[in-house]
This record gives sequence, C-alpha cells and structure tokens, in this order.
Amino acid sequence: MTRFSLAALLAALALAAPSLAFAHEGIVHDGCPTGQSFTAGDITVSGAYARATPPNARSAGAYLSIANAGPEADTLTGASTEAATDTSLHQMKMNGQVMEMSALPDGLPIPAGGSVALDPMGYHLMLTGFSQPFVKGQCLEMTLHFAKAGDLKVELNIGGFAQSSPPSASDAPAEPSHAMDMSSMAM
Repeated sequence: MTRFSLAALLAALALAAPSLAFAHEGIVHDGCPTGQSFTAGDITVSGAYARATPPNARSAGAYLSIANAGPEADTLTGASTEAATDTSLHQMKMNGQVMEMSALPDGLPIPAGGSVALDPMGYHLMLTGFSQPFVKGQCLEMTLHFAKAGDLKVELNIGGFAQSSPPSASDAPAEPSHAMDMSSMAM
C-alpha cells in the first residue's frame, strides 16, 4: 500500500467510526434534555436555547444565562458551531423610539460573583450561514469561548419560532402528525 492510499484508508475509517458526543458540534436531530447546565472553571451556563427558523431564514438568535462564581470577572469572547458559518455576540437596545442591534466585538463581560442573561431583547448570539432550518425539538451543539474559563461546550434546545424562555419538557414537540392543528392559531 502506498503512503497516499494508507492515509486515505485511515481517513475513511475515522469517518466511519461511531461519533462521540459533541463530535460534530452541529444539529442533533434527536434533541437534548431540557434544564441542563454546563460548567467550566467558575462559569456555569444554563437555560440555553435557540428559536426555530423558517425554511429560508438567514439568521437565528441563541440565548442563555451565564453565572460567574469566581472572584474575578471573565469575558464571553465568542462562540462557534458547525451548524452556522458565523456566530457573533450582539446587543439589542433602544435608541429613543428605535430598537438597534449592534455587535460586541470586545466580548461580553461576566462580573465576578454575578451573572448575565442573553435573551431576545438584549444580549444574544447571532447565528448566520446555516444550511438547514432549526426545527423545534432539535438540539444545537455550540462551544462558548471565555477569556479565563476557556472553551465550554453547551447544548441549546431549539424552541418555537417565538420562544421567549428556555423550553421545558412540556414544550417538546408532539409525535409527528399529518393533520394540522389550527386550534391555537389566532385569526
């Protein structure tokens, strides 16, 4: 066997091996447990979720709470996921009567002994460049990057289109049905 074909064989075997948790850091179609928390150093992340997206959406938001139990401030410097080509930190805020969104290129400080919430009307992670829509009930794997705590792998539950808080077990999608339930839709 030549060197090239041995390398190709080893690469093929590696791709065929069963994947481990977080091996692909993208969308997990089977979903993930609700109510999880994730810890690295003094940082704990909880309530991680994203909203479902329509089929042709170009962006999505991700939300979570970050607690810092340490004696020193830390900074969320960014995030990454294979489910999107770009993940960046943003802030929504009112400027007079206009809601504005701006990037946080220097990251998001997490105070010592404090916490910061990322939510739909404030700080959030903006995901762009995804190849498939996010579907309620799926799970999004992501790595958060902190200046002191380092990288923290988290799982975000995908909630409904207008989800305003982390999904709970009762929010899980029902078994697939061919009939459309119109009872909860306003006319």
